[in-house]
Amino acid sequence: MGAAAPMTPPRAALFKGGAEPAAQTEPRRSRRRSSQPESSRCRPEPSMSQRQSQRRGGGGGGPRADMVPEIAAAAGFVSSLLRTRGCVSEQQLQVFSGALREALAEHYKHHWFPEKPFKGSGYRCIRINHKMDPIISKAASQIGLSLPQLYQLLPSELTLWVDPYEVSYRIGEDGSICVLYEATATKPVSSYGMLTCKNQMMLGRTSPSKNYIMTVSS
Repeated sequence: MGAAAPMTPPRAALFKGGAEPAAQTEPRRSRRRSSQPESSRCRPEPSMSQRQSQRRGGGGGGPRADMVPEIAAAAGFVSSLLRTRGCVSEQQLQVFSGALREALAEHYKHHWFPEKPFKGSGYRCIRINHKMDPIISKAASQIGLSLPQLYQLLPSELTLWVDPYEVSYRIGEDGSICVLYEATATKPVSSYGMLTCKNQMMLGRTSPSKNYIMTVSS
């Protein structure tokens, strides 16, 4: 008989100790994701000026919170002047008032200083002096009023001061200055004793003006 073929040892016997080592596998990566959105993780922190602007209400499209009452008083007064002639419907007045508030908020957003209320008073002043104020004419165009129509509906001489804490007006060159809105909060000490746009226009008058509170509807 021929020699028997050598037997192949079991696979486990080829390794020391008789046990086959566990197969090496690639370590699994964790599938756990951060609960924080990717956009918020990559968003930089806002600057100090941005945070201050957001606190004042300047981050959105609407007016700053600290100028809402003054703008509402000014827009309501001009709307009431248009209402007295009876040529503009209530729906048109609402559109006009909203357009005027938006225009004033945009015009004043970088020129509003509650800590110094009379700073920029001349810039914020709304003036009709035989020439229509462009902010009023812009708002009036939203309801189809032309310049000739505005001249017929509004006084030929009108000055409207819109300052932090106070809104006042004067009709005519020698008319009395009347207060539309006055905040109950105390004005900053720095605001007293300043030569304002309103005070400059009063210089040289022979008789003192009479101030009183006038309430108008928006």
